[in-house]
Amino acid sequence: MDYTPRDIERKWQERWAERGRYEADPDDGEATFVTVPYPYPSGGMHIGHARTYTVPDVYARYRRLQGDNVLFPIGWHVTGTPIVGAVNRLQKGEEEQLSVLRDTYNVPEDELESLETPMGFARYFIENHYKTNMQSLGLSIDWRREFTTNDERYSKFITWQYETLRDRGRLEKGLHPVKYCTEEENPVTTHDILEGEEAEFQEYTLIKFGHDGATIPMATLRPETVRGVTNAYILPEGQYVEATVDGEDWIVSKAAVEKLELQQREVIVNREFAGEELVGETVTNPVTGEAVLILPAAFVDPDNATGIVMSVPAHSPDDWVALQAAKADTERMAEYGIDPAAVEAIEPRSIIDVEGYGEFPAKDAVEEFGIEDQDDPALEEATQQVYNREFHAGQLKAMYDEYAGEVIEDVRDELAAHFQSQGAFDTMHEFSEDVVCRCGGTVEVAKQETWFLRYSDEDWKEETRKIVRNMDAIPENTREQYYHTIDWLNEWPCIRNYGLGTKLPWDEDFVIEPLSDSTIYMAYYTIAHRIEDVPTEDLTRDFFDTLFYGPDAVETPDERALELREEWDYWYPVDYRCSANDLISNHLSFYLFHHAELFEEPQWPQGITIMGMGLLEGTKMSSSKGHVVLPTDAIEEYGADTVRFFLLNSAEPWQDYDWRAEDVQGTRDQLAGFWRRAQEIIQSEVPETQPELERIDRWLLSELQGIIRKVTDAMEGFSTRHASQDAFYQLEEVLRWYRKRTDLDRPGARWTRAEVLRTRLRLLAPIIPFMTNELHEQLAGEPVEDAAWPEPDPSLESEVVETEERLIEAVTEDVRDIVDVTGTDPTEIRLFLAADWKHRVFETVLETGPDQGAAMSEVMSDPELREKGEAVNDLVGSLIEVVRERSEEEIEALSEIDETDLYEEAARFLARTYDATVAVVPESETEASKAEQAEPFRPAILLE
Repeated sequence: MDYTPRDIERKWQERWAERGRYEADPDDGEATFVTVPYPYPSGGMHIGHARTYTVPDVYARYRRLQGDNVLFPIGWHVTGTPIVGAVNRLQKGEEEQLSVLRDTYNVPEDELESLETPMGFARYFIENHYKTNMQSLGLSIDWRREFTTNDERYSKFITWQYETLRDRGRLEKGLHPVKYCTEEENPVTTHDILEGEEAEFQEYTLIKFGHDGATIPMATLRPETVRGVTNAYILPEGQYVEATVDGEDWIVSKAAVEKLELQQREVIVNREFAGEELVGETVTNPVTGEAVLILPAAFVDPDNATGIVMSVPAHSPDDWVALQAAKADTERMAEYGIDPAAVEAIEPRSIIDVEGYGEFPAKDAVEEFGIEDQDDPALEEATQQVYNREFHAGQLKAMYDEYAGEVIEDVRDELAAHFQSQGAFDTMHEFSEDVVCRCGGTVEVAKQETWFLRYSDEDWKEETRKIVRNMDAIPENTREQYYHTIDWLNEWPCIRNYGLGTKLPWDEDFVIEPLSDSTIYMAYYTIAHRIEDVPTEDLTRDFFDTLFYGPDAVETPDERALELREEWDYWYPVDYRCSANDLISNHLSFYLFHHAELFEEPQWPQGITIMGMGLLEGTKMSSSKGHVVLPTDAIEEYGADTVRFFLLNSAEPWQDYDWRAEDVQGTRDQLAGFWRRAQEIIQSEVPETQPELERIDRWLLSELQGIIRKVTDAMEGFSTRHASQDAFYQLEEVLRWYRKRTDLDRPGARWTRAEVLRTRLRLLAPIIPFMTNELHEQLAGEPVEDAAWPEPDPSLESEVVETEERLIEAVTEDVRDIVDVTGTDPTEIRLFLAADWKHRVFETVLETGPDQGAAMSEVMSDPELREKGEAVNDLVGSLIEVVRERSEEEIEALSEIDETDLYEEAARFLARTYDATVAVVPESETEASKAEQAEPFRPAILLE
């Protein structure tokens, strides 16, 4: 039979669907519950998504073979604005959006109209992309449990969650910084952002410099440097305004007005002017009372903070370099009517002492990094280095009065509060980088009256840390990331006034935002297929309290809720959640917080496996640029098993991988080769009972047991690459050697190969389920998934047999190396075996261990060996290295091996391999000088 993957895969896909193969219901078996973030169908599925959803499937299939009752469900996340934004762009006829739909995701022209409603858009991609591809990939999903986050019953579940959190004091209303899309005039979250997903809120201190009765606030993240300000910079071409801000006269950039208004400041613009008007003017430092000159600078960004910046050249490499440039550009200064001598007179002012730097840390850092101008990319690193050292170890100088000698890290906030209380400082928020909404609008920091989750509550944090301490974090180094996120998370705005989602129960002008409504939906999976029988109006607070907290939680428990509670209790907790590394800082930590609050410890998550990102031919995938591979196309070209095998074998799940067509084709060819070899075995006459086995058969079966152990350990730790490498490639190497070493037509060889294939198919079943089910049914009469995961059989393991075969392989490689180096085509090969006295030395080394002194002392106590002098010394040194390189089990095995018998067998194999005469000659029976090089279990070799 030729390997025709799509015919095989369609056959099994249809069979699984017809029989509801993966529909999981509670029984007496051990429950395993594995989940993955539900897809957000704002576009099509690409090959990166394929690995995301295949990794949990591998674990689900593995646990089923282990005998577990496994639930692997999926739903669809449609909450929020991305789908609404995509529909709006489609309705506007935006060419880029149309191109993505038509050219990247192959949406037919006559289908575009059906995408012009949010749920029509979502449903198209659910049915035509995600669900179709998941089924084609063979994902073992219980499709009865699918839902969308816009479903009425799911919204009732979310309503229960948020009413419960509010009543427990985990929700609060107040002013809070939010990410705000100026285009949609709506708060947004990470899922809505096109650029700047990792941007953080930064609270700037505004130093309120005075100028002719007005305030010119300048933003800084380092308020402690206020006494080191020597000058300021402005963009001459920039647009600035005089405005009344909360009753004070301020001068800021025109762009800052909207930012201030969004942050709940009352702003009245009185006049607009160009920044050039302020060039050459002076402002008054509110702390020192000193006059500070404003210089022109092209690097000033009016869109950042207030658009006017202060300069502290002694402690900021950026400012040091900028000041030197300003002093050198006398022509530009004169152009703006500034006396170059006044610029030359500006001197850095040292205000902080820090070990490792001189009077001016910025100057030292610029010289250390070899920075010559403001465009040097090393400038950012130098600035960060000075900042870090000064923050953690820098001490304020005497001019800071009561704060003198204090470390900045200890007093920064107190110092800023002190100056703010005197009216010298203010604050505003800004992002750490530019942020753009998926709709194309600019995202700014806004302060809004909003409901937010109190992730800042220390008791809630501690309960969540307890989950992290006890759960299985894969890989282990991610555990610290959870702790870090829990530590810095504070209040999280959980509502918005726009988009799809569940209405805030007590204020229906708002909907609960996407990250906040996707925290415990795993619990909903357990009852999603059965709650459809309960009328929506009956899904009250009491109903869900009964479901999740039991009959004692309410006065009159609903029997339907108690029935559903049995299923929830059977499946919960979630054993493993597979998710992306970048979600640790939001979704995954929220998942832990909400489980810690809403459920008891026995229902807390047991493990999280993190997954890396995918590249396509070495670069990041991009739907908007058409730089993606659709699973539909890949599956049709290579087969689903090939797609799965490549995605799971090219890197561990938590590592990034690179989809390369040439490598994928290579994987397809390797699977085809495996299929052909399997067919040879299946079509051979395999004895029904075990015939007599030779040593080489026992060796293969012994090696197999070790591979079973390694693959099992890998599967337990989600190491899909290690599992596939061992089950496919390592075992193939073992089989390649076996095929060389024996007559495959022997009954013992036919039986052994069939047994190995039977086991190998079970080891590979979670990774390539279509091929393995087909081959196992041909070989054993039943699908592989109806069999059991293989267990190592200690009775088949033999360290002696494995060691013997390694020695035969080693002497074979030695002969091959000599043939390759000399270009010889030998007619005779002689293997010289070490003399008895060398074996006595070897036994002594085995007894003393790898201790040259002890071994030599023992050896030299034998008069016969002492006479051999230097030869014994050299041999002991060589044998000690042999002992060091081998395990205790292998050393013990060597003591049981008959060297002569072993190499007589090797001689027969070498004779067949090289079509040469092979003689095994004891060193004591020949005068050939070559024989003197023989050592125990390492013959000297002579080719003729």
